[in-house]
Amino acid sequence: MPSNPLGPAFDPFMATAQDVAQARADVDLEMAREVFEEAATLLHNGLALDGLDEHDTNAVVGGLCLDLVAEDPGEAIRARSRAAVDEPGDLHDPEGVSAAYLNCASVLQL
Repeated sequence: MPSNPLGPAFDPFMATAQDVAQARADVDLEMAREVFEEAATLLHNGLALDGLDEHDTNAVVGGLCLDLVAEDPGEAIRARSRAAVDEPGDLHDPEGVSAAYLNCASVLQL
């Protein structure tokens, strides 16, 4: 994943903002970009993804891209946190990923 001064979530979050604005007529693209840029900045400044390797960071960011557009983002992130431990798949550090999701929810006040 390319290095971005706003952290590893920035580029995927911008892509998610674009996708959401295209899929939902009621979503303004510029507003979606602002919201996701702020989220990426908060996560970066809050060190919410620190301690994960690149593979697990990518997994968390991918999950957040889905969860932040869910009807209840906080619950979606908490469910994904539980799933990281219960069904870790190819995660390298399931407990770390689980904690990172909860940190993200806390930093984003969800």
